[in-house]
Amino acid sequence: MGLLTPDPGLLFWMLVTFGVVFFLLAKYGFPIIIKAVEDRKAYIDNSLKSAREANEQLANVKQESEKILAQAREEQNRILSEAAVTRDRIIKDAQDRATVEGQRLMAEVKKQIETEKESAIRDIRRQVAVLSVGIAEKIMRGKLADEKEQNALIDRMLDEMIESSKK
Repeated sequence: MGLLTPDPGLLFWMLVTFGVVFFLLAKYGFPIIIKAVEDRKAYIDNSLKSAREANEQLANVKQESEKILAQAREEQNRILSEAAVTRDRIIKDAQDRATVEGQRLMAEVKKQIETEKESAIRDIRRQVAVLSVGIAEKIMRGKLADEKEQNALIDRMLDEMIESSKK
């Protein structure tokens, strides 16, 4: 016998054994293998679906984060503009208060200067009066040293008083 020509008995038993093994595999093995392959396919399909959903959620999260950032920027700009307005108002209020306070102080200083000026003028007048009286006294003493001049001065003063009372 040759290698390439099989023996009919051997061929029969090989076909029977192959049929039994095929029947056993078809009955018990293939359903388990097919179920495992289908489970694996379902797992892969579910994983792909979950990945797609995760990508969509990630895109939504990205859009929401961009929207939140835009809102935050708008809020920041609003707060900064409010702060600038408040700063300007505070500065203006401070300037107005400083102006009013400056005017009040200026009025007080002017009033104080005027009071001191009037006081100085009164003091100067008093000193001038005292000096005038002193000078007049010295002049009068010199002029009235003699009795004849005293009588002439008294007569002249009486005449002036009489004239002024007539008018």
